[in-house]
Amino acid sequence: MNNALYLATIWVVLWLPGAGRAGDWPQFRGPQASGVDDAATIPVRWDVESGRNLRWKTPVPGLAHASPIVWQERVYVATAVGSESAELKVGLYGNIVSAEDQDVHQWRVLALDRGTGRVLWDRLGHEGMPKVKRHPKASHCNSTPATDGARVVAILGSEGLFCFGRDGALLWKRDLGSMDAGYFAVPSAQWGFGSSPVIHQERVIVQCDVQTNSFLAAFDVRDGREIWRAARADVPTWCSPTVATVQGRPRVLVNGWHHTGGYDWADGREIWRLDGGGDIPVPTPVVAHGLAYFTSAHGRFRPMQAIRLEAVGDITPEAVGQTNQFIAWAHARRGNYMQTPIAVGELLFSCFDNGVLTCFDARTGRVHYEERLRAGGDGFTASPVSDGRHLFFPSETGDVYVVPVTNRFSVVSTNRMGETVMASGALSGGNLLLRTRGHLVAIGESP
Repeated sequence: MNNALYLATIWVVLWLPGAGRAGDWPQFRGPQASGVDDAATIPVRWDVESGRNLRWKTPVPGLAHASPIVWQERVYVATAVGSESAELKVGLYGNIVSAEDQDVHQWRVLALDRGTGRVLWDRLGHEGMPKVKRHPKASHCNSTPATDGARVVAILGSEGLFCFGRDGALLWKRDLGSMDAGYFAVPSAQWGFGSSPVIHQERVIVQCDVQTNSFLAAFDVRDGREIWRAARADVPTWCSPTVATVQGRPRVLVNGWHHTGGYDWADGREIWRLDGGGDIPVPTPVVAHGLAYFTSAHGRFRPMQAIRLEAVGDITPEAVGQTNQFIAWAHARRGNYMQTPIAVGELLFSCFDNGVLTCFDARTGRVHYEERLRAGGDGFTASPVSDGRHLFFPSETGDVYVVPVTNRFSVVSTNRMGETVMASGALSGGNLLLRTRGHLVAIGESP
């Protein structure tokens, strides 16, 4: 093969939809929501104000908690821009009342250059009044987009499911109905929507657990055609689905309160189910060591459970925290509320919304430690990410705590972002990408 033909072949392979490479972070928390990219080291200390280990900092308009995603040299992020500066109430509190900012909003998707942070394009998806109110700590754009390199798919709340091309052109959109994932006990308390889509094998998987007519569905990423839809009977959740490989075939895993389970990739048929746990599920399932880790923590219980991937049937134990044939290990009250846990090597880390961090043996569930990241009233909503050496935990007030990946607790450093941080980070090419209240920030070793 001559050099020109060889280079052309490589170019085609790189741009095939779904042909990712190391450094791609195509969905919420990266591949399989793992939160881990150990290909490059992230600095443990930086200073946004002085510019130390700050690669770039780009303003992003609006109020949104959608995380950044990365495909090759592009970063994508979604946002909701209102006509006024929206208030955001962070911290530890139990107020269920909805925020009042139902003015006209623009839901937008932006593409940025990964190396410089320069905005390549900024596209309008929808403009109008939000159909559902938000929680005071939430936004009108909480769902993280997903990409396969050729397309970017975003759930823009009740405004629908939107698919953009790599050049920003709107390819198709679908109405999902009212995405009201508010408090099941007080339906008038609207909180918005937070589940993020997943793209796998040219399908878009969406989990829509809402007040009425909840469902899990698969759409063709090429044209938005619905492939299958499975009705779900559960309370509203903020969980995103995970696609795992079980006995050589994809399987969709979803968290819930009464309807945690696994679904067949081909037709949406339920394969297994589990009842019980926290009554406002938020975390996404995480897969490692042939296990799927599920947690929820609101109400009477806060379980952390490790489910064998080959589970079938109703695997509900007699009591929360018990094990059986398909529940490898479980704790009734060591799970977390807002954050998705993270498995790094042989360890599983789980951080509660008050900053209490628990380190488990990922295979056995043995607890190595349970320690608080800091004393005080900081809340923790954003899920951690890891470069395989350290874990990065952003607090809501914008302090990022760096913890080593070991079974002994310590905090290596604390780095101030200068703004609130509610969105989970992304890792790519040795950069930690964090979305603050008003910016997208890239942290990496200074050249």
